[in-house]
Amino acid sequence: MSLTRVVLTSGRSLDLSELRLSSTYGGMLEGYPCKPVNEMKIKGLLLAAERADPAAPVHLVAPPREYPDQYAGAFGPVEVLPPVACVGAFRSTALDRDHDPVLYRSALTIIWFQSTPYVPSGCDAEEALREVPWEELARDYEL
Repeated sequence: MSLTRVVLTSGRSLDLSELRLSSTYGGMLEGYPCKPVNEMKIKGLLLAAERADPAAPVHLVAPPREYPDQYAGAFGPVEVLPPVACVGAFRSTALDRDHDPVLYRSALTIIWFQSTPYVPSGCDAEEALREVPWEELARDYEL
């Protein structure tokens, strides 16, 4: 049973079977949001997603980045990602039309960032999430 269903702009329906939300900068004890910090955060999310389900490919939706007019410190200018990091395990119908639709599904783990801690649903999900090219990125698996 899925948590919710997301509809891509292509019309394909995805079932969200697992969702992990975390604060983008939670636990940051010192420093400030900047490119090196953001790249470490993204790399950590990618590695954790790959370890959680090695059979499913992982895709990062390029996050929007803001550059507020503030002092640039030792690590460069301030660069801010949206406050909520999301890792979702999505499933859909099989990609290969020759696969038995009862025995096969397709899977993709998607990482994206959003401004609030809500569960995406239907056509109300972030536009960048709804534009993921599922047919290019997902992989079929047998139940």
